[in-house]
Amino acid sequence: MIHKTWQESKALKKVKCVHTNAAKYMVDRALTAGKEYDVQNETEEFYFVIDNTGKVGGYYKDYFENA
Repeated sequence: MIHKTWQESKALKKVKCVHTNAAKYMVDRALTAGKEYDVQNETEEFYFVIDNTGKVGGYYKDYFENA
């Protein structure tokens, strides 16, 4: 149930979105290329960030680089 406190918890680190060219999903509605986002949680494949909608979303790491 850790996901229920992600929005209130301190960010682990910051990442910068480098592109929104998704092959399958429309991430350009939730992410902006060139903008920095706070990482709330991280797995091997995904970053969970507070996106442009104000909610936590999970995105592939290939959209980001370390800030």
